[in-house]
Amino acid sequence: MKDKLPSNKPAVSSNRDIQAFLQQAAKTPVKAAGSDAGRLLFAIDATASRQPTWETAKRLQGNMFRATESLGGLQAQLCYYRGLTEFHTCGWLGDTGALLAEMERVSCLGGHTQIGRVLAHAQAETRRQTVNAVVFIGDAMEENADHLCQLAGELGLLGLPVFTFQEGGDIGAQQVFRQISQLSGGAYCPFNEHSADLLADLLAAVAVYAAGGYRALQDFSRQKPAAVRQLTRQLPKGGR
Repeated sequence: MKDKLPSNKPAVSSNRDIQAFLQQAAKTPVKAAGSDAGRLLFAIDATASRQPTWETAKRLQGNMFRATESLGGLQAQLCYYRGLTEFHTCGWLGDTGALLAEMERVSCLGGHTQIGRVLAHAQAETRRQTVNAVVFIGDAMEENADHLCQLAGELGLLGLPVFTFQEGGDIGAQQVFRQISQLSGGAYCPFNEHSADLLADLLAAVAVYAAGGYRALQDFSRQKPAAVRQLTRQLPKGGR
């Protein structure tokens, strides 16, 4: 069973967390300019504890598409697990309405995490056609950590970074989520119900960077709150 922090100490993204997240994002490989729309695998834990955040994710996912419209667009694939052994994916979708329609059909069910299946699916997808990034949103980890780290390292070799967003304060999950991101070449960032706006900006930032690189992320950050702009200015100049 997982250990949890006291409920009165929710995880919040500090400036250092966000800075580290964006700095790592600037180092991740992105598609070449002029190629097809970037591909983002959007994976979410849909076990029972996730229902409130599933509703938040439905509201925020549109930001990813809107933020990349001027960069050639975005193709997103929804991936989620729930219940005893349920694991679902949809086709690659090119607009927010289609992805929202897929998410509207889903209700969360109790069950254990299946992060390993998410990572294995990401491997299979990027071997078929290039996937530029994986976003995973979850709050727990109930699997073999060594196995997940092995899969994450293999994704790193394939050039597919995993950006993990953790809700809540599960210390065991935090340690593994950080390792998954590090080994794959992605980044980790915590959030809670009070930081949905920040999550929206960071999701959009990953999508923008995957679609257009460092300069596109700079342009994107100029339209965001001062805190996001200040952090973006600290990114290495000249990155892709």
